[in-house]
Amino acid sequence: MTESSPSGSPSSMKIYFRLLGYVRPYAGIFLISIVGFVIFASTQPMLGYILKYFVDGLSNPEAVLFPSVPYLRDLQLLQAVPLLIVLIAAWQGLGSYLGNYFLAKVSLGLVHDLRMELFNNLLVLPNRYFDQNNSGHLISRITFNVTMVTGAATDAIKVVIREGMSVVFLFASLLFMNWRLTLVMIAILPMIAFMVGTASKKFRKQSKKIQAAMGDVTHVASETIQGYRVVRSFGGEAYEKQRFLNASESNTNRQLRMTRTGAIYTPMLQLVIYTAMAVLMFLVLYLRGDASAGDMIAYITLAGFLPKPIRQLSEVSSTIQKGVAGAESIFEQLDVEPEMDGGTLERSSLTGRLEVRNLSFTYPGTDRLVLDNISFTVESGQVVALVGRSGSGKSTLASLIPRFYHHTDGQILLDGIEVEHYRLLNLRRHIAQVTQHVTLFSDTVANNIAYGDLAGAPRAAIEKAAEDAYAKDFIEQLPKGLDTLVGENGVLLSGGQRQRLAIARALLKNAPLLILDEATSALDTESERHIQAALDQAMKGRTTLVIAHRLSTIEKADLILVMDKGQIVERGTHAQLLAQNGYYARLNSMGLDEPTTSGIA
Repeated sequence: MTESSPSGSPSSMKIYFRLLGYVRPYAGIFLISIVGFVIFASTQPMLGYILKYFVDGLSNPEAVLFPSVPYLRDLQLLQAVPLLIVLIAAWQGLGSYLGNYFLAKVSLGLVHDLRMELFNNLLVLPNRYFDQNNSGHLISRITFNVTMVTGAATDAIKVVIREGMSVVFLFASLLFMNWRLTLVMIAILPMIAFMVGTASKKFRKQSKKIQAAMGDVTHVASETIQGYRVVRSFGGEAYEKQRFLNASESNTNRQLRMTRTGAIYTPMLQLVIYTAMAVLMFLVLYLRGDASAGDMIAYITLAGFLPKPIRQLSEVSSTIQKGVAGAESIFEQLDVEPEMDGGTLERSSLTGRLEVRNLSFTYPGTDRLVLDNISFTVESGQVVALVGRSGSGKSTLASLIPRFYHHTDGQILLDGIEVEHYRLLNLRRHIAQVTQHVTLFSDTVANNIAYGDLAGAPRAAIEKAAEDAYAKDFIEQLPKGLDTLVGENGVLLSGGQRQRLAIARALLKNAPLLILDEATSALDTESERHIQAALDQAMKGRTTLVIAHRLSTIEKADLILVMDKGQIVERGTHAQLLAQNGYYARLNSMGLDEPTTSGIA
């Protein structure tokens, strides 16, 4: 998909704070983790002070550490220093556990919530969003991009809090010990901040490119796996290898560029920090004054602790920018308006009378008129057939009835009510649809027939639907009958068998309006003959809209609409249209068997 341009991108901070908004439900646990990291950070200056007492104890091991504290006034450095080291280690361990464990709970919960929101959002996005975005990028967003957000939510927050608090405690201790020397160190901070800011912009820009490239990798792999039969039938192995190689190399190169930026930037920052340390050591030796050797060793040690947390804080910028780029892509999808549902009407049952008045339609973002002033009426229980070349608008008309797309010019009335006035879920509950491209799920035969709202249907009803769809014979030959797993998209079944399961699903729904979009196209002649008999039975008492190329599926229709270039050019029964000796008669003489396309028709 097309990434938003940097100029139009929200700021990193705005995105990051929106991301952190997902932490709100975990505020209590998050607070415990912060307390843990504060405990961990507080042990850094403690270790420096222990070193001071150790050095001072070398010259006077019998000195008392806490002369004014009851019960501890007899505790000599000889016993106190080892004891304090153990206590500090235990205190640090407690802080580390609280911080790491509870932050992991927060971050994993955050990622789970984001992933669920992203997936649930996919279920309500309008059809045009899927037309404009390939599946590889959508899948990559749920997997790879969310993983990037995990890094920003876990590692980054951990480093920012733990190392940030370490820097605060260390600076506070250094200011307390010798504020003049510490001010020299602070003078170097603006340079560090400038370097971090410059690198952050590069990291975010490069990370967005990496995520786009990762989407390409997923997309190519997904297409090849789904279309492996076509790839092998037409010798596409070499082409797909090259296509995947190009996508993978692009991703690798972009990852490498990001690593190179970090590899150059980190040593430069380290050089600046250690130069500051060199100046500091010179000043310590020069301005030592009356301080003891223990004081100076402690000060140098505490100052020596600073480069590590500062370096980690600077490196976390790349992790945060990866997360920000991933979050930006995620929020970009979440901010898309969901499928429009302005309807308020709900009906428990419909007769299925369909009327189309002066309907015209153009796909969003295009200028071509796909449907041009279409009008017709189908009484309850009647069968209307749509005939015409591929691209004449038949499937588009079928897509407008269940509101996969929204019309603005003209009306589509179901039981005398405009379809836009029905609540979306209620409208679709009254429509059963079987298309040329069958979708089956990696589940049992029974669960594929009784899918969605039909889940939990009685076993007898499922068996009856399978029998009416002429699927019972082949189902009984499967290893576990109705409980046999069909594989991904029904890969273990033939095209005709998959189509019969789709028809069984529609029959089980028992909706008053049935739409058959070339539903028998994948069937052999004998299967079609049986299915046609089943469909003839299924059509009784319900309105049926049939889109077909084969003559046998439409010759019994109550009304045949012949479409060309988005208009109805002829209408009537099979006999009437043949008598006119016009467009339909010419199609009929060719057997109505023109090849179909997978595009929008």
